[in-house]
Amino acid sequence: MSDQVHRFIFDGRDVRGVHIQIQQSYREMLENHHYPPAVAALLGEFLVAAALLSVTIKFRGSLILQVRGDGQVPLIMAEANSNGDIRGIARDAGQAIGEDFHSLLGNGQLAITIDPEKGQRYQGIVSLDGANLGACIEAYFRQSEQLATRLWLSADGETAAGILLQELPEQQSDAAVWQHLTTLADTVQQEELLTLSADRLLYRLYHQETVRVFEPKSLKFVCSCSQQRMESALVSLGREELESILSEQGKIDSHCEFCHRQFHFDAGDIANLFGDPAPNTRH
Repeated sequence: MSDQVHRFIFDGRDVRGVHIQIQQSYREMLENHHYPPAVAALLGEFLVAAALLSVTIKFRGSLILQVRGDGQVPLIMAEANSNGDIRGIARDAGQAIGEDFHSLLGNGQLAITIDPEKGQRYQGIVSLDGANLGACIEAYFRQSEQLATRLWLSADGETAAGILLQELPEQQSDAAVWQHLTTLADTVQQEELLTLSADRLLYRLYHQETVRVFEPKSLKFVCSCSQQRMESALVSLGREELESILSEQGKIDSHCEFCHRQFHFDAGDIANLFGDPAPNTRH
């Protein structure tokens, strides 16, 4: 079954893992846009990677993966939260013709942001020197967390999937064991990631190991946009700027980039945002 997260551990090994495969949520997200195939695939990998990391870190809040670069995709981001809600976007990417990671993103940095419901927001940054998204995230964990981590990601515009293996925190796994488990995972084919269930894939890779798979957690495409958030964004622009737009256009129309929900505001709505019962009338 797709759109699920399966956490697993190896008995007698200080290594944990996560498997994710999404279809419905991924397709719903892509329905709102017209991305070239390579961009849709890259966005799927970002979506899976964000979900994998959010499950691994175990916190209440959101995790955001974002790249701003000088390639054909100026900005790409994916967000996953502790409720299993996921969303993502590639901005100004409709004309991208590149087929690989670096031609699409160019030079830039990958930002990994953890935004907890309670506590301080944290952001880690790593360069895009890796050959793909998984390699960049692995470099981040080596540099910032000193925690051995490997990812295998795949997406094709219909399904997105991935596996993460990681040493258990505060425990030093046997180097030979880690090498053995990751070498087996390196044999996985993209088609297997996209088509096999968690149980079948883990058996294919680790049938000689004792793998315990926990109860799955569902994922779903949910956009966090709302009338209140859009109103807050408008207020942040300032009343003078909003009244200038109203003077030119007679109304203010806005939409969410993630889900394309439309928001409309007239002069009365803007006045109410600033505590007026009606628009100002000057005599």
